[in-house]
Amino acid sequence: MAKSNALPNQPQVSPEATATATSRVSTRPSPQIPDLDRLIHERIRLGIVSALAAAKSPLTFNDLKSFLETTDGNLSVHARKLEEAKYIACVKSFDGRVPRTEYSLTTSGRRAFEKYLDHMEAIIQAAKR
Repeated sequence: MAKSNALPNQPQVSPEATATATSRVSTRPSPQIPDLDRLIHERIRLGIVSALAAAKSPLTFNDLKSFLETTDGNLSVHARKLEEAKYIACVKSFDGRVPRTEYSLTTSGRRAFEKYLDHMEAIIQAAKR
């Protein structure tokens, strides 16, 4: 007896029907949408970069944590990824005996953010058509 790969209670779809459906989808013109920077696109990282881009001076770890309403661990992980990509700079110091961590957007981080915004604008424009 031949073994079927179909799931129980699922309708069978012929290869011809699949080919027809695929050809209908692929013949539809699609606008060219640029690839988004996946490093920036994640919600917390986008928030970090956006906040730093808008700030007139570096922001502290606690400032970012408060703005983004996130945990220490979550902010640390995402900030580290941006720092490894050279999108942000981190300066650690002490204010008396209290550690102080400040972040700022680097030149390459600002360029990446501006490119990201341009890509988002292209997506918005394509959606309006």
